[in-house]
Amino acid sequence: MTTAAGDPSPEARPPANAPTAADRWLPDRRQTLVRRRVHTLMATFLHRIGRAAFERRRLVVLLWALVLGVMGAAAANSSGPQSSSFTLPGTEAQRAYDLLAEKFPASNAQGASARVVMRAPDGEKIGAAENRKDLEATLAEVKDSSGHIDQVTDPFTAKTVSADGTTAYAQVTYSVKDTGLTDHDHTGLDKALDFGRDHGLTVEASGNALTAPEAGMAAEVIGFALAAVILFLTFGSLVTAGLPLVTAVVGVGVTMTAVTALSGPLNLNSSSPALATMLGIAVGIDYALFIVSRYRAERAAGHDAKEAAARANGTAGSAVVFAGLTVVIALGGLAVVNLPVLTTMGLCAAGAVVVAVLVAITLIPALLGFAGERVTDKARKRFPFRFRAAKARSEARSVSGRPGLAQRWITCVLRRPARILVLAVIALGVVALPATKLELGLPDDGSKAASSTQRKAYDMLSQSFGPGFNGPLTVTVDNSDPAVAHTGSEEMGKSLAGLRDVAAVSPAAFNPAGDAAIISVVPKSAPSSDATKELVGDIRSLADKVGAETDARSLVTGTTALNIDVSDKFSAAIVPYLALVVGLAILVLILVFRSILVPVKAALGFLLSVLASLGAIVAVFQWGWLKDLIGLQQTGPIMSLMPILLVGIVFGLAMDYQVFLVTRIREAYVHGADARTAVEAGFKHSAGVVTVAAIIMVTVFSGFVGGDDAMIKSLGLGLAIAVVFDAFIVRMTIVPAALALLGERAWSLPTWIDRVLPNVDIEGEKLTQTGPAVPSGERPKDSPAHDFSGQR
Repeated sequence: MTTAAGDPSPEARPPANAPTAADRWLPDRRQTLVRRRVHTLMATFLHRIGRAAFERRRLVVLLWALVLGVMGAAAANSSGPQSSSFTLPGTEAQRAYDLLAEKFPASNAQGASARVVMRAPDGEKIGAAENRKDLEATLAEVKDSSGHIDQVTDPFTAKTVSADGTTAYAQVTYSVKDTGLTDHDHTGLDKALDFGRDHGLTVEASGNALTAPEAGMAAEVIGFALAAVILFLTFGSLVTAGLPLVTAVVGVGVTMTAVTALSGPLNLNSSSPALATMLGIAVGIDYALFIVSRYRAERAAGHDAKEAAARANGTAGSAVVFAGLTVVIALGGLAVVNLPVLTTMGLCAAGAVVVAVLVAITLIPALLGFAGERVTDKARKRFPFRFRAAKARSEARSVSGRPGLAQRWITCVLRRPARILVLAVIALGVVALPATKLELGLPDDGSKAASSTQRKAYDMLSQSFGPGFNGPLTVTVDNSDPAVAHTGSEEMGKSLAGLRDVAAVSPAAFNPAGDAAIISVVPKSAPSSDATKELVGDIRSLADKVGAETDARSLVTGTTALNIDVSDKFSAAIVPYLALVVGLAILVLILVFRSILVPVKAALGFLLSVLASLGAIVAVFQWGWLKDLIGLQQTGPIMSLMPILLVGIVFGLAMDYQVFLVTRIREAYVHGADARTAVEAGFKHSAGVVTVAAIIMVTVFSGFVGGDDAMIKSLGLGLAIAVVFDAFIVRMTIVPAALALLGERAWSLPTWIDRVLPNVDIEGEKLTQTGPAVPSGERPKDSPAHDFSGQR
C-alpha cells in the first residue's frame, strides 16, 4: 500500500527495530556478532565526533585557527625555495645527467643557465661594426647583471652565429641553481636585454635563469567566486553558502602553508602547490556541501540542531571519509611510478584531501553550532522574492504530485535501463576514440605563450639555425681508462656524422681527467618530430655497437631523449599503477557497500570517464579543436605527466561520486526497500547535491584553464571534462541503469567474504535504532527515520 505520492503508507512501513534487508541476507550466526560490534562502527564514531564538535564549537574553531597560525608562521620562516628540478631515476637520460655532474663539475650542469639570442635590424648583419659593438655592450651588461654568473660566451669566438649572419646567441652559465637566483638577478638580466633592444637589436632569451611567471591566484579566485554564486543560488542563504567556502579556505590555507614550510626541507617541486590548491578547493567545498545538505535534511525531519549535526556527520561524514580515502589511495599510488616530481605532487594533493576530510568532519559541525537556524530552509524567507518564488513553485509541484527533474530523470532511466546503458557507453566510447592517437612529450619553450621572450627566442633560433637547434642531443662517452674513452669518442663522433637526420656534430670535449667526453648532436628535425625520436633510437643502437667494439660506454640525453624515457617509464608504470590503485579502491568499496559487483562496476565506469577525458584532451591540445575557446596558442604533444596524473585524480573523484550516490541507494536498500525502489529513492535523495557538487568541481577546475602553464591548463580542462562525464553520464546514468538490471544481485556478497568483513555501517543504520549513540527521546515520534520515496 502506498500514498498518492508513491510513499509507503505508515501501515506498510516496517517498525524501526524490524529486521532489515541486510538482516535478511546475512547468515543468522552473524546477527549477534554484527550487533555486538556495531558500537565501534564508523557512523557511530563520527556521530560522537559531530556531537562533540557541536558542543565544543569554540574550542574546535580555536584549534583550527591555531593550526593555521602555526603553519603560516612556519611557512613565513621556510628554509628554502621550491625546487624546479626534474629527475628521472633509472633512465639513460638521467644517468647521463648524473655523469655530467660528476665528470664535468666546472660546467655546473645543475646550475642555472640562459641563452641570449640577438638579431641585427632588417637587412643588416650582426657582425657589422655598429651591431657588433652593441652586441658586445649588451653581453657586458648581462655579465654585470648578477654576481652569480660564471661565464658569458662570445658568439664570434664560439662560432654561434647563423649562416646568414643575421643572428647570434651567447650562452650564460650561473654558479647556482635557478632556485638560488634572487629578484635582483632576474631584474638585472631583464634590464640587460632591454639595453640591447634600446640599441636597435632584437634581443630575446630562454633558459631557467629567467624570471619564473608569477603564480597568480586568478584561477583560484575565479573558481572560488563562481562556486560561491552556485552555492548561494542553490541554498538561498549566505550562511549556508558560506560554510563550505569558509571550510575550504581553512583547508587550503593549512595545506598551502604546510607545503611552503616543507618545500625547503623536503625539496618539494614547484608544481606541487597548484595541484594541491586545485584539489583542496574542489573537494573541500564538496565534502562540506554533502554534510551541510544532510544536516538540513535531518533538521527538516525534526531533529534538533545538535542531533542533526551529529547525524549528518555520522552518515554523510562516513561517506566523506571513505570517499577521501579512495582519493588518497589514488594520489598516493602515484609513487609507484618512481618519478620524484610526480610523487611529490601526488603526496601534496593527498595531504590536501586529508586536511579537507578532517576539516569537514570537525569544523563543519562546530560552525553549524554557530549558524543555528540560518542554515535551515527557514533562512530562505529572509531573501528576495526570487528565492521565495522558487520555493513556492517547488511546493506547488509537491502538492500537485508533479515530479521534479531528478524524479523524471530516474524514471526515464529505470524505464529502459538496458537501452540507456548501451547508449551512454557508446557515447563515451566515441568521445574516447582520439585517445588512441595520444602523443606524450615534455613542455619546452615552443609551447609557451607567443608573447613570452622564451617563445620568441625559440622561434628566432629555429628560423636562423634550423628546426632541430632547439632540441640538441648530448652524447656522453666514458671509461675509467682515458685511452679507451678517447678511442670510443673518436669512433662515436665519426659514426654520428653518418646518421640520417643529423645536421651537425661537435668535436668531443673531454674533462680534465680525460676519462669522459661530451659530443653535441644537432638534429635536422624539430624536437617533437618522429624523425628526431627515431634519431635518438639510432644513436642508442650505435652506442651499443661502439661500446661492444671499444669498451667505452655511451649515453644519450637531452630534451628529446628525456621525452622518450619519460614515455617509456610511464608506459611501463601505468599497468601496475592501475592494478594497485583500482585493486585497493575495490577492496575499500567492498568494505563500504558489502558487494562485489558494485565496486567492479564503479571501476569500469571510471575507465570510461578517464578514457573519454583523454580523448577530449587529445582533440583540443593535439588537434586544436576549440583551442581558441580556451586561449590555447600552440598545439603539440600532451605533457608526459598529465595522463597518469589525470588517471589518479579522476579515479579518486569518480569514487567520490560513487560513494555519495550509491551510499544513499544502499541506505534505502538496507532499511527495507527492494532493489529497484532503493535505486529510485537513493537517487532522489542524492541527485541534487551530487549535481551541485559536480558543477562546483567543474567550475573550480575550469578556472585553471585560463592559466598560461600548459600542463595546468590541460589538467584543468581534463579534470573538468572528466567530472562532467563521470558525474552526469557514468554515476547518474550508467550506475542506476546497471543497478536496475542487476537487481538484488548487485548487493550479494559471498558468505566467506561477508564472514570476515567488518560492518562499518556507512549508512548509519545504528543511528536509526534505539541505543546509546542516539537517545530515543531525541527522535521525532511523528517523523520516520527513513522512507524510500526520496521525500522527508
